[in-house]
Amino acid sequence: MAPIRSTQGFQASLSRPTSELSLASGAELLPVSRRLASGRSSAANSDMEDDPTGKSDLESGARSKKIYSAKKPVNFWLLRVLLSVDRRLYYSLALVSCFGMLYIGSKTSGIIVFVLITCVLSLLFACYLAQWVLAKDEGPPEMIEISDAIRDGAEGFFRTQYGAIGRMSVFLAVAIVVIYLFRKTTPEQEAAGLQRSTLAFITCFSFLLGAVCSAIAGYVGMWVSVRANVRVAGAARRSAREALQIALRAGGFSALIVVGMTVLGISILYSAAFVYFDVRGLNSMYMEDVPLLLVGYGFGASFVALFAQLGGGIYTKAADVGADLVGKVEQGIPEDDPRNPAVIADLVGDNVGDCAARGADLFESIAAEIISAMILGGTMAKKCKIADASGFILFPLVVHTFDLVVSAIGILSIKGTRDPSSKSPVEDPMLVLQRGYSLTLFLAVLAFGGSTRWLLYSEAAPSAWLHFALCGLVGIITAYLFVWISQYYTDYKYRPVRVLAEASTTGHGTNIIAGVSLGLESVALPVLVISCAIISAYWLGRTSGLVDQSGNPVGGLFGTAVATMGMLSTAAYVLTMDVFGPIADNAGGIVEMSQQPDNVREITDLLDAVGNTTKATTKGFSIGSAALASFLLFSAYMDEVSSFTGIPFTQVDIAIPEVFVGGLLGSMLIYLFSAWACAAVGRSAQEVVNEVRRQFLEKPGIMTYQEKPDYARCVSMVATSALREMVKPGLLAVGSPILVGIVFRIIGAYSGQSLLGAKAVAGMLMFATVSGILMALFLNTAGGAWDNAKKFIESGALGGKGSDTHKAAITGDTVGDPFKDTAGPSIHVLIKMLATITLVMAPLFLD
Repeated sequence: MAPIRSTQGFQASLSRPTSELSLASGAELLPVSRRLASGRSSAANSDMEDDPTGKSDLESGARSKKIYSAKKPVNFWLLRVLLSVDRRLYYSLALVSCFGMLYIGSKTSGIIVFVLITCVLSLLFACYLAQWVLAKDEGPPEMIEISDAIRDGAEGFFRTQYGAIGRMSVFLAVAIVVIYLFRKTTPEQEAAGLQRSTLAFITCFSFLLGAVCSAIAGYVGMWVSVRANVRVAGAARRSAREALQIALRAGGFSALIVVGMTVLGISILYSAAFVYFDVRGLNSMYMEDVPLLLVGYGFGASFVALFAQLGGGIYTKAADVGADLVGKVEQGIPEDDPRNPAVIADLVGDNVGDCAARGADLFESIAAEIISAMILGGTMAKKCKIADASGFILFPLVVHTFDLVVSAIGILSIKGTRDPSSKSPVEDPMLVLQRGYSLTLFLAVLAFGGSTRWLLYSEAAPSAWLHFALCGLVGIITAYLFVWISQYYTDYKYRPVRVLAEASTTGHGTNIIAGVSLGLESVALPVLVISCAIISAYWLGRTSGLVDQSGNPVGGLFGTAVATMGMLSTAAYVLTMDVFGPIADNAGGIVEMSQQPDNVREITDLLDAVGNTTKATTKGFSIGSAALASFLLFSAYMDEVSSFTGIPFTQVDIAIPEVFVGGLLGSMLIYLFSAWACAAVGRSAQEVVNEVRRQFLEKPGIMTYQEKPDYARCVSMVATSALREMVKPGLLAVGSPILVGIVFRIIGAYSGQSLLGAKAVAGMLMFATVSGILMALFLNTAGGAWDNAKKFIESGALGGKGSDTHKAAITGDTVGDPFKDTAGPSIHVLIKMLATITLVMAPLFLD
């Protein structure tokens, strides 16, 4: 291999412009490699030629500010209009909106006022974090060029992807209106005088609002990541602790915005429905029935999150696989080497797949959990004849409000070094993050106990609040155990990943066998933990003392809802750690491409390895919360069917052949969906591999830095393929439960079996949830373990980089990429979306 030339020499060789990207659909993207392609100006090049030391005005920073600080033109007309408006007008609108929210909240409950004020304050704190991060140094010009190319590519793909998702959302919203205009109404809705047209409008509006908020959550995650990556890379030139703090606070900004927006959106929707229907008035809707009007919000969030996760996951892994197979294995060049034509596409993928998609994912997780818990709380309060049910209904909102507070404290607890120039030993970043998480957990326990005493105390059952506090403690312990188990199976400090790395010494096949067996084994402990959590929380709730008019205990399901809220009571900090991972990964890529000194790359490699572990642990956390939330949504679905039909629907009998077949179809859906998602990555990666091979063959000067790679072509190719490939598995997920419900409803009508459609869908939900949890655990853990086994070898163990062991580990990592970043994360979105879509479409399955 030719020796690596200086950064300036390489940048100067990239002097010819590249074509702008465009997708097959004709939608124009920003020129993602504009700055990489253009390199420095001719004046800068002449400066470098005249300077025998190799240092130019650009390197000293005197001229870089003038060249790189110029604002780029905004291509999207709506953004141009918004940016042209006086900023004071936005401040005025924000102030008026806050007063409007508080006014509506005051008409609803003092609890809502507390939630709204805290959410607004948390959003302001998130803005402070963003300002703090953006004030940091971006590093030398060569880093800024690479960062700008990544940002252009990510924003271009995001705009095109969400444009496609938006069109599908509008089509589905119209379908919801048509369905609701002909659907049945519950007796409670008829008594309140609720018209079908009103229900259609409310559900359609809440669906679109959930979809828009989910898209905003995804954009926020990507917006901060593409701006923080270069600042983390710049900080790594000074201090590992400073780089860690910047990455964490950038992730904290995204997390607080996502969680705060989720709680704020549901609070406003609930308050608006409460005031509009005059809930406290005579002959009006009962307070306990209001949460059922919010199910469209959860469905909209799930719909967008599924396609965002699919499209982003296909993009990031197709680029990653293509870059690794040709660059690392065939050409023997390092990861993120600037000579690899797919490297920019790979770095763009980290942002659209791991940041944007994960933001939308957690948004829908929290939204689904809050709405289902509100429905179950209202149902239990109605059965127990509790005079004021507001505490039981609004409890989930308060829990996540405190989540914002305790997570903010946890984020602030991680400080930078007092003296960045000191050469003290680098502390393990994972230990630093865990200390912040431990503090957040401790504060969450205190806040949860206070919340249960405040909102869940009932004179009919004075000790019920304590039982529910213990349910929340069960959920918090479950979250901690899920994080620990995921770390144990994916961090190379522990035995499983080291055994997997050792298996690579005997070849590619043994690496694959060891990785698959590790993934299968890793399913056992999480299933045992989640099983104990569900049973413990159910019986704690059942023994709380809350009974119906017949004296039967009714708190069991609400106990599991409280446990779910306990598990998600630190969701903001968990998402912070999740976004930390791709930011650190991007920073490492920028450092490698700009050819910084080895000591800088060592810091970013350390942060990247920790980021791989945090991403794996947070995915395990998401699966655990998905399991509990799906159980709640399943119960809410059964309650909704009972409300529509007036027939008790409390059991699902799989001895009925049609119900069993519905269950088989649910399990099949998980496997077919996973297959299509992985195959989509494979097909897209093949295109990238062929393109990268073509460029190396036709441009041999790439390897000697005499010719530049065509980054833009790879980015355009991956973007086009990802948008095309995400549609098929997405439509399968959306259409399957609707088709099963309608078909079996028709069969039930001809065979005289009432509720057969609803029962078959219930069987489908049950089996799909169980299969989906197991499959997601396997895929996420195996993929994460393969990735960190490769990182362990690259750290110098078992032969190090370039050895046969390393090549075998790369093969395993390539297999694991679509597992952990495409199919696995999409499945736990899928199982929640199946539950929310059945809640919205339940009347279609009833006679």
